[in-house]
Amino acid sequence: MNTEALLRDLRRQLSDGGLHSCLLVRDLHTGEELGIDPDTQLPSASLVKVPLALATTERIRRGELDGATMLDVPPGRITTRGPTGLSRFRHPARIAVDDLLYLSTCLSDGTAADALFGLTPPAQVAALLHEFGLRGITVRHTVDELTDTPEERFDADQAHLAHALAIDAGTSGRGHRVPQLDTTRANTGSARSYVELLQALWTPSDIHPEVARRVRDLMAHNVLRHRLAPDFSSDATTWSSKTGTLLNLRHEIGVVEHSDGQAFAIAVLTESLVPAGTQPGAEALMSHAARTLRDHLRQL
Repeated sequence: MNTEALLRDLRRQLSDGGLHSCLLVRDLHTGEELGIDPDTQLPSASLVKVPLALATTERIRRGELDGATMLDVPPGRITTRGPTGLSRFRHPARIAVDDLLYLSTCLSDGTAADALFGLTPPAQVAALLHEFGLRGITVRHTVDELTDTPEERFDADQAHLAHALAIDAGTSGRGHRVPQLDTTRANTGSARSYVELLQALWTPSDIHPEVARRVRDLMAHNVLRHRLAPDFSSDATTWSSKTGTLLNLRHEIGVVEHSDGQAFAIAVLTESLVPAGTQPGAEALMSHAARTLRDHLRQL
């Protein structure tokens, strides 16, 4: 199948599956890429924890922070489905900055992320991204705001109502009645901007090599592997990634490195048009689309 026909077919499959999808797959060695709506800006959800990890690690390298510093972190005490780690703790904990980096990036722990944002506020994270020449990602608010959506206000058996609101309350200009889904107020990025971030972490760039290595290592140990990982994990590959989930948003970014030396940066950002919280079919469809693009690039 030629490239144009392949992209048309994938668009149809994603649309039939109830997904508005923004994808980009790039060969990190040749620069060749394939995508679907890769420049559309969407709320980042937990993808913002990768820029946060980058900024925190860079400040440790500069001596502005010490990874061994112990912080007193209040418990998140969240009981709704989804949050992990300190976000579900019932009692305070003392944790080192280095370990908060692990919890925030590898477990997507929002409370750990906000402890790090307390050291490096959103505006400073954004400034460091700009310093590295990465200008397509906005960082405007902490992660705590992501736990204050309509979903937390409905009973578990009414979660579909929050998803219906997320689907129907947007505007043509990507504004939204739910602030966390409004691209003028939320942390945002596009598939292309996140692939640019991945390329800067995996290939020589303005990011210090030791900082890039540390962030790559964190992403390699991501424990949330239900979305794209099934199609990119094998004995002959390494899959390093970060997921992002919020209401009807399902995202994942990552790099697959093959034993033959090839490496591909992948970003899949999606909005579901189906008012349901649990959609394994959507996860599988995202993964299939990304792997299909990767396979096509690899054959080229």
